[in-house]
Amino acid sequence: MFHLDKTDTPDYASLDKQLAAMLEGERDFIANAAQFSAFVNQMIDDLNWAGFYLLKDGELVLGPFQGKVACVRIALGKGVCGTAAATRETVLVEDVHAFPGHIACDAASASEIVIPLIKNGELIGVFDVDSPRPNRFGKDDQAGLEKLVARFLDSFDSWF
Repeated sequence: MFHLDKTDTPDYASLDKQLAAMLEGERDFIANAAQFSAFVNQMIDDLNWAGFYLLKDGELVLGPFQGKVACVRIALGKGVCGTAAATRETVLVEDVHAFPGHIACDAASASEIVIPLIKNGELIGVFDVDSPRPNRFGKDDQAGLEKLVARFLDSFDSWF
């Protein structure tokens, strides 16, 4: 059994160890995606949304998440999620209101980080994290969250 040890400043190395213990022995994509979004939402302070958008039929479709009701479909290249998917690069936004074409699913969101999900060279979606606090995410958060996402991507074989 794993132990959730929350601190004010994320210790991403510790979170990675806790995540590994949590995902150990489970290979189901939906179960692990649901657990992963809950884990990130619970363990990292000042978040109001953490979850997945999955690539289906050429657009991003809402997947497992923690937070308020969200936009269901996002076109590739649109908003922060669509941009991260189209470029296949993490997008870190200090002020979502200054991001051209930002899609406001929750008006309380002020900053955002979106990490593309690439497995076996294939884009399968994005992992999106929002905060009501401007400038919530920095380069340390980007590196830490990318490592956690990599661990999640290793936790399953098939996603659809």
